[in-house]
Amino acid sequence: MSTGPGQVAVSIVVRVRRGLRESPFGWLWGAFAVSTLGTWLAFDAFSMVAILALHARPLQVSLLAAAGLAVAAIVAVPLGPWVERCRKRRVMVAMDGVRFAALASIPIAYAVGRLTFGQLVVVAVVVGAGDICFRAASGSYLKSLVSQSGLLQANARFESTTWTATMVGPPVGGALISVFGPVTTMIADAVSYLLSALGITAIPGREPRPVVSQRRTRGEVLEGWRYILRHRALRALLANAMVFNGLIMATAPLIAVLMLGRLGIAPWQYGIAFAAPCVGGLLGSRAARGLSARYGSHRVLRWSGGLRACWPVALAFIPSGVAGVVFVALVQFGLVTTCAVFNPVFATYRLEQTPIDRLSRTLAAWTITSKCSVAALTAIWGVLAAFAGVRVAIGVAGLIVLGTPLLLPRWQHLASFEQTNEELVAA
Repeated sequence: MSTGPGQVAVSIVVRVRRGLRESPFGWLWGAFAVSTLGTWLAFDAFSMVAILALHARPLQVSLLAAAGLAVAAIVAVPLGPWVERCRKRRVMVAMDGVRFAALASIPIAYAVGRLTFGQLVVVAVVVGAGDICFRAASGSYLKSLVSQSGLLQANARFESTTWTATMVGPPVGGALISVFGPVTTMIADAVSYLLSALGITAIPGREPRPVVSQRRTRGEVLEGWRYILRHRALRALLANAMVFNGLIMATAPLIAVLMLGRLGIAPWQYGIAFAAPCVGGLLGSRAARGLSARYGSHRVLRWSGGLRACWPVALAFIPSGVAGVVFVALVQFGLVTTCAVFNPVFATYRLEQTPIDRLSRTLAAWTITSKCSVAALTAIWGVLAAFAGVRVAIGVAGLIVLGTPLLLPRWQHLASFEQTNEELVAA
């Protein structure tokens, strides 16, 4: 029996209400659900505004994505230690407020005819930096809010919510853009951050004072990277994430240009092509916990990490018309399902392997590194598309992604570690 967007939306409400009864985690989950739905309503919003409102070229669209990520990552580098020393809930609320204000400026400028490409870049930078700080704080806050035995279940719920919102958001957002204009979804995204801030503020109880390492040095900004590089499995997982996520994100603007521009696919069809496969995200996130219990997290990470690399190369051959929408939906279903198994297991493993007094800096270092790799690869692939063509650039990225399973840690390093967290901290 098929599931329509209305039934999925009802499912989100039921799950969030059930989660709120399990407070305080329920409030955090509810805030996450609202902001995630807003984010996916605004799926590829910066690219769409650049393409539809400012008539940007493929290279400009890629550079917009790359510049926003790169500058945001640089701005966020010194913020990791600051987040570590602050109460995480206050940081999360502040970052929601900053992102709300930045995004709200775009529809205002568009309404008065003053929107420019430069403003898009600046807003992308502010939102990107806010995202890094929010993620660094939220990971630490989740670990203090949920017992270790409940981390995988919590991350699986986040993953399930993400894919549910991804299923609803893009087609609804595409329809809103078709009817009301290109900046409509940015308004929804901005409001979602405001609602998220209110939800986080409503979490009952007082947050404990942050646990911070007693050692304070000039190099504490680099502490997160030092920890990752000393940890065999985390080091390998970061390398894998840099290449896999970097190339997936680097080709996203090119796929948007190909489908919305050259193939003439309507925004609402484009949204459906990426929304319908998110059924696989729900299936994968629900299966992650059971698969880990049966086969072990290390095997699940290896298998799902290998299977998810098989799909992106096919996106170089997207046909036109309805066939193209169906083709993209099928490819994305395979990609999304395997990613949805991988992501919560990986996120839980990373939290478990990182001491609480270094978690914010480690998560900030991870996010900054990921965003820098995405920025660099997005810029490179934008240039490649300009010279070799959009399809060639997408195909080359897909071929490289096929090799990313080689970057995953060996199963021995995941199943049994030679170094404990205490030894790593002492180093």
